[in-house]
Amino acid sequence: MKSTYRDLQDSELNAKLNELKQELFNLRFNHATGQLANPMQIKKCKRDIARVKTVIRERELAKKA
Repeated sequence: MKSTYRDLQDSELNAKLNELKQELFNLRFNHATGQLANPMQIKKCKRDIARVKTVIRERELAKKA
């Protein structure tokens, strides 16, 4: 899955980041109300957010170098 994030353009990465943040919010909300069937989805979503942020940061550093 990491390689798929590296294939995306900058604008697509930012859109994906916003989408993942919204998904995390919904997962947390469902967890708080007891409607979340699999709590591991929260962990997966957080890791995906971290992956996207890592790719964005690597590109920022590459531009500066």
